[in-house]
Amino acid sequence: MRNAFSSALIAAAQADERILLVTGDHGYALFDEFRHRFPKQYINAGIAEQNMVGVAAGLAKSGFRPVVYALSAFIPIRVLEQIKLDVCCEELPVLFIGDGAGVVYSTLGVSHQSTEDVAALRALPQVRILSPADAHEMKAAMELAFATPAPVYLRMGKSDLGQVHSSPPKLEWGRLLPVRSGNGPLVFIATGSMLNLAVKLAEEWPGSAVWSAPSLKPLDTGSLVSVCRPHRVVVTLEEHNVIGGLGGAVAEILSQEHPLPVCRIGVPDQYSELCGSYSYLMREHGLDLNSVRAQVHAFTKKHPVA
Repeated sequence: MRNAFSSALIAAAQADERILLVTGDHGYALFDEFRHRFPKQYINAGIAEQNMVGVAAGLAKSGFRPVVYALSAFIPIRVLEQIKLDVCCEELPVLFIGDGAGVVYSTLGVSHQSTEDVAALRALPQVRILSPADAHEMKAAMELAFATPAPVYLRMGKSDLGQVHSSPPKLEWGRLLPVRSGNGPLVFIATGSMLNLAVKLAEEWPGSAVWSAPSLKPLDTGSLVSVCRPHRVVVTLEEHNVIGGLGGAVAEILSQEHPLPVCRIGVPDQYSELCGSYSYLMREHGLDLNSVRAQVHAFTKKHPVA
């Protein structure tokens, strides 16, 4: 997925010289080709993320299309005030890339893990949020972001979990993408790194449907209700705190438009207690296949689907 991001960025910069890559001293190997091909469109702002966002805002007001790249633990969390005041209040077309979303940087501890980025940004007016699940969704998400004259945040999580789609899908703001059809009692709605797991899990519940949510904000009310209407229980999956992310957004909409039980699966409202591998951290937070399966079984006992 990171390679797809790099390729999409290079293609966009080649087509539009207004596109500038602004990085906070990150991503050297990732941007080797970009720096070589477009040295005048590359700015290393150093380890000064707040200033970097201000620079990007100034560039956007001057007619450029800046792409601001950093770890998602820093973009948006460290610079939330600057995103709010410098970019969102001005409705500037800045694309923020948060790499390493979730617990990808597992061995570096809580300071480099990002499980609250979506929640922090969802409350800011004007900003839009993308969370692609594979390389094909990444390509489509980048194209949508560059076509949108507004602030956009794109979160990039674990990048080597395999493809879900066979080709880049047509991506629209707020719309869910079909992955597995079915009219059974359960519907799984997943975003980012959790989509692959949702596909595997759905096989254990015959007739279950699976949908991808690459657009977390906006989340189209009509699309969501249409997806959920044939089912009795909704299961949301995300590598993000259960508060304020995909599950929260789905529950908010359905509570008003089409009430259904929503099983929100994500990182519990806690920090990682220990460092370890990515797979270890996913188990610690109950996001591995066995743990998620147990959570769904427990939820369906409370809300029978038979």
